[in-house]
Amino acid sequence: MNANDKALSKGLHIDTLAVREALPRTAYGEHSEALFLTSSFVHPDAATAAARFAGEEDGFLYSRFSNPTVASMERRLAALEGTEDAIGTASGMGAILLLMLGLLQAGDHVVCSRSVFGSIIKLIGGEFSRFGVESSFVPQDDIAAWKAAIRPGKTRLLFAETPTNPLTEVCDIRALADLAHDCGALLAVDNCFCTPVLQRPRELGADLVVHSATKYLDGQGRVIAGAVCGTTELIEGRLLPVQRSAGISLSPFNAWVVLKGLETLGLRMLAHSARALELARWLQAQPGVARVHYPGLESHPQHALAMRQQDGQGGAVLAFELAASNPEEARRRAFHVIDQTRLCSITANLGDTKTTITHPATTTHGRLKDEQRQAAGIGQGLIRLAVGLEHQPDIQADLARGLGTLA
Repeated sequence: MNANDKALSKGLHIDTLAVREALPRTAYGEHSEALFLTSSFVHPDAATAAARFAGEEDGFLYSRFSNPTVASMERRLAALEGTEDAIGTASGMGAILLLMLGLLQAGDHVVCSRSVFGSIIKLIGGEFSRFGVESSFVPQDDIAAWKAAIRPGKTRLLFAETPTNPLTEVCDIRALADLAHDCGALLAVDNCFCTPVLQRPRELGADLVVHSATKYLDGQGRVIAGAVCGTTELIEGRLLPVQRSAGISLSPFNAWVVLKGLETLGLRMLAHSARALELARWLQAQPGVARVHYPGLESHPQHALAMRQQDGQGGAVLAFELAASNPEEARRRAFHVIDQTRLCSITANLGDTKTTITHPATTTHGRLKDEQRQAAGIGQGLIRLAVGLEHQPDIQADLARGLGTLA
């Protein structure tokens, strides 16, 4: 720490930590956190280099696993999530890959919600099955099903995404944490949709928190990034050694963009949530809409739980199903609504200041088998909307163009 730095007080609000938590300033006293675009770091002598590489002395070594800008982002995110430590990765899926590589081996078993993002289902149930890791997929909100799926002595990890993508199903984090710990397993929670502004899984008993920082942590659709938050024992003892060998690394530039995005996270998430709730209520009243999935609505099956876990907010993402007599008609009607938009961006990414719209059955869950999509509740008439920061009546008018002309 240089003379321009002062230690932060204890007990600061999350909004303050989002702006101030980082590594100490350099000797130059920069106000905005420094961006270290360097692949390696110079040591004063061979003995120091040896000590640093042996882990006997602190110091940055090589940006594949050790960089000041990345460390600042990790430190800030850990502070927001209320965890001891965090590790940045090249993407959200990279974070889940690192998590599994660090924790599991052949013969282990994972229990996962069947409603998670399609690529997670492919990774856990497909790619890792080739290496002897078994998995079971269960209904997100059925605690009895989670308990029944546990295999004593083999289940090492419970993985949940809450709310889920795209149906916004919510799980009871504390109940899942108790299940996991009773059988000697760990609970990992994907907190992408809520962010630590609305939900802090660690406080509810989760062992690890996963992020696609590409989404709301950046908040403007600029970079690809991911992270895992947890105890120092798990992050440095289990995950960092794998990252050091495998190179599932976050670039310093992308880390810097996320670091700056975190500064406005609190303001953005509240604004996103307010617009999404208003839009969800409007969609419920539209004649062509059969159902709206949004935790902020009283009609949501886990509304009360969501309000307790998510600081009274529903988040930015909602999905709605169009009324149709068969899958072919449902898909045609969904494509019509999407194609009639002029303001919403037709893209599968979310977490942007710009509202995005997509058809999950052919995009985010398009690689799944039909039976997997059906089990996850992803029908052809489902549309996912990630509500941005535009004027809400403008978003509403954009959707009304297609909803008002359904044939």
